[in-house]
Amino acid sequence: MAKSGKRDYALMGRASAPTIVAPPLPYRPRDPKGYRPRIALIGCGGITESHLSAYSKAGYSVLALCDLLRERAEQRRRQFFPKAQVYTDYHDVLARNDIDVVDIATHPEQRLPIIRDALLAAKHVLSQKPFVVDLSAGRRLVELARRQKVKLAVNQNGRWAPYFAYMRQAIARGLIGRVISVHLSAHWDHNWIAGTPFEKVRHIILYDFAIHWFDALSTFITDRAPTRVYASFTRSPGQQARPALLGQALIEYPDAQATLVFDGDVRFGQEYRNFIAGTQGVLASGGRELGTQQVMLHTPRGIARPKLVGNWFNDGFHGTMAELLCAIEEDREPANSAENNLRSLELCFAAVAAAETGRPQVPGKIRRPPAVERADRADRADKADNG
Repeated sequence: MAKSGKRDYALMGRASAPTIVAPPLPYRPRDPKGYRPRIALIGCGGITESHLSAYSKAGYSVLALCDLLRERAEQRRRQFFPKAQVYTDYHDVLARNDIDVVDIATHPEQRLPIIRDALLAAKHVLSQKPFVVDLSAGRRLVELARRQKVKLAVNQNGRWAPYFAYMRQAIARGLIGRVISVHLSAHWDHNWIAGTPFEKVRHIILYDFAIHWFDALSTFITDRAPTRVYASFTRSPGQQARPALLGQALIEYPDAQATLVFDGDVRFGQEYRNFIAGTQGVLASGGRELGTQQVMLHTPRGIARPKLVGNWFNDGFHGTMAELLCAIEEDREPANSAENNLRSLELCFAAVAAAETGRPQVPGKIRRPPAVERADRADRADKADNG
């Protein structure tokens, strides 16, 4: 009878497993010990309110703000760093000898030459995501940073969302053994992009939004390279935004699998869920808010429910810059280095190509998403027509 009871207990998924103390893990952003760099921000669009809010709270020094539209830079100065100087030409910012680190937050197509010029000026760089739209161009920037002996990192701020950060640390410490599956899902309303420039992005879900989840996946499974990616995208019948708001991807690994599901037209009951199974345990998280989620760690000893503090906004933006600064201070590669981020882009680009072609793709072979190629050709044609 006792053996039968144990078997029933296992079949129930350990619903009555004992509660155990959650292991303390270093999931919070960590600031440098003594390094106090002078920072410049190039590109002062909407998302940079989160950048500067995080930097101000962390006590970082921002000396320069630059945007083609001077008023946007002036607004950010009034909000966060009233002593900063305002520029409309980024070359003037890079010419300053007292600027150590440059946060480049322009759109991807504009960003590449700015990153290159910043590296040539011997500045450490934090690039907004997605890092590049061409893996070969990204590789050249990585090599340039290495030759210039400066650090190049990417603002993959989702890595420092408290739940993603805790789960990543738990995996790294072997608390669930070898990862065998990762299943991440987001069910939310992305119709806010209606009437904005984001409607021009064909793969607004798999490319612009999902890069955070492809990046998270690349940090959860680090001991094996993905072999194939399947993906699809389609419109929801009731969506208001122009590009398709439904997307999904399936990723194959040797001895592992992963799925990413994105429902961007969910008006009520929004929910985010993450499930990571290992050979010795499970990590799960969920909630109705993107920024905060309850994490559970299932192990043979029982279930731990860590009480996490913080929020994706703005701990994520604090974390990306803080990791870069710590890497500079400790003379090492940042965890969110551009080279590391290329692995995430390989997954993302393969998913976009798979969705476009209806065929599985091998990560790394798609150097540039096909939908971006078509947009570039259309842009060139428009310019030619306009003389």
